[in-house]
Amino acid sequence: MSLQPDDRSPNRRAARPRGWLRAAIVASMALAFVAAAIGFVGFLSQLRGVETNPPRNADGIVVLTGGSSRVSDAMELLAAGYGQRLLISGVHPTNDASDISRSLPDSQRLLSCCVDLDRSAVNTRSNAAETRRWARERGFKSLIVVTSNYHMPRAIVELSHAMPDVTLIPFSVVGDRWRDEPWWTSGATFRLLLSEYAKYVAAEVRVRLADVGLDLTSDLGEPALRRATTAQAN
Repeated sequence: MSLQPDDRSPNRRAARPRGWLRAAIVASMALAFVAAAIGFVGFLSQLRGVETNPPRNADGIVVLTGGSSRVSDAMELLAAGYGQRLLISGVHPTNDASDISRSLPDSQRLLSCCVDLDRSAVNTRSNAAETRRWARERGFKSLIVVTSNYHMPRAIVELSHAMPDVTLIPFSVVGDRWRDEPWWTSGATFRLLLSEYAKYVAAEVRVRLADVGLDLTSDLGEPALRRATTAQAN
């Protein structure tokens, strides 16, 4: 009489599906990790390490607040004639032009004649909505976008989705910390990049879904629109 276990026993048959399920889960997690790593590398490849002047002038300039030297760099571009007017988007509600002029005393003339302040934007998506209103009011068809290099990919996603008919020219601000040390040697910078990459992916997914008519969120106070894909959608 054989004492070997019967492969056809209920316990053995039940174990096999569980084993395949575990293998499938592990394989899926490994593929997701590889895809995320490849995407992160692609995200990093979009980040500029040095500041370069815009290749051409534009109708206007918009700077998204939140990082060091963004506003001062935008003012320099305005002073150099790269745009007719500047929108500073995301200004704190309690701040006004005098607060900015104190930090940029050499820009008083420009602040009084050629700078508009947006105090309602609270994130990148609302930055895009307010910039769209500003550009439409003035008939601008091209904008220089000023923000930090790590924030630029997400900013372009949001702005191009909000204004598919406006030409966007990126001007990436490179902070001192980015210049002084490689990002992979700083835990804080690495965490910042991971966080920004996650937000960038989320923005890309939301925009792509909206392009095929799955815009399930309201458009920042404007009526929600379920739009089908058009030739202009980005």
